[in-house]
Amino acid sequence: MDDAVSVVIFEGGEPSGEIEKMMVDVRHAVLLDNINKMKQVDQIGSIYLLTNYPRLVGEAELLGVKVLENQLSEKQFHFGKVFSDLINKEKLENVFYMGGASIPLVTVQELEEICALLLNSPAIIYANNAQSADIIAFTPGRLINKIEPPMMDNMLGFSLRDGTGVEQKLFRNTSGLLFDLDTPADLLVLAGSPLAGPHTRQVMNSLNLDLSRLKRAKEVLRGDYEEVVLLGRVGAPVIAHLNQNLKVRLRIFSEERGMKALGREGRGEAISLMGFFLEEVGARKFIDYLEKVAQCAFLDTRVLMVHLKQKLSAEERFLSDLGCWQEIKNPVIREFTRAAVESKIPVVCGAHSLVLGGLWALVDEIGPTHNYW
Repeated sequence: MDDAVSVVIFEGGEPSGEIEKMMVDVRHAVLLDNINKMKQVDQIGSIYLLTNYPRLVGEAELLGVKVLENQLSEKQFHFGKVFSDLINKEKLENVFYMGGASIPLVTVQELEEICALLLNSPAIIYANNAQSADIIAFTPGRLINKIEPPMMDNMLGFSLRDGTGVEQKLFRNTSGLLFDLDTPADLLVLAGSPLAGPHTRQVMNSLNLDLSRLKRAKEVLRGDYEEVVLLGRVGAPVIAHLNQNLKVRLRIFSEERGMKALGREGRGEAISLMGFFLEEVGARKFIDYLEKVAQCAFLDTRVLMVHLKQKLSAEERFLSDLGCWQEIKNPVIREFTRAAVESKIPVVCGAHSLVLGGLWALVDEIGPTHNYW
């Protein structure tokens, strides 16, 4: 139907390690909760799910989702080609795309807002991030034919904006529209959120997660004018959200935003001033200096890892996020993770989602303490 929004969800992968498999269990629970929310939105017509997880196929079909099973390996899979083929085959007009574990805290009202934005414009593109979006909504669907199909979904927003001549706008900033379940650091944030859905809560309650560092970091955020370090792909909106709602003093080093979507990581061009500093002084001294200037730190370590040119498996990155340094084989990241875990201050490590939607969700969970500017 031209007067309905079509939701397209891609959820696939080939998890190998135990943490990856744990992440997949939570991702699937988030997906089922989000589908149930979507079924409550009158403006949403068909929901399409492309997946290579057999168990998910049956669960989604029971909820009335049109499931397309992906038989391609990760090396063979080309996001843009599969996505554009689906849009053209089904003649989709108003398209809302998301990854399987995107926006786990989204509300029904926010989904209704997305639909209204699409249905009230003849041609528009919406994203939840200017640099590397997790969710994209656009109309008309045939805009996809004006661009070279992107290899990865986090390039979709850039490609549509730069290749179609259609205006791109940003969704309003909320925990529901910014927070993404991408790494174990996001699991820790999600564990403390009262907005997690029933499927998600059931799976989360079965996990044995160490929340101690994050709990200590929350106490710092609740304090009076404590110093907080933010490092990595930190954007202006989350900085403003922290300043407007919490009594904190921020020390921010933001760099390499959009390194994936712009292809800088893939081409080996991503570099980091803080990465050079880390190389110069070593992991232990790096953390020692953090302790001298702040009471807690939130680190998007992927920028450092890329700068250091460490070829890590997803499992090793996830082990670092959880602080399991003893299990990390890579000596550089093992040393860094150990120093972070043994720090006198809580050092929370993760990826881009930690210093965007994760921090946003933490601020909303804590609640405004004082608007002091």
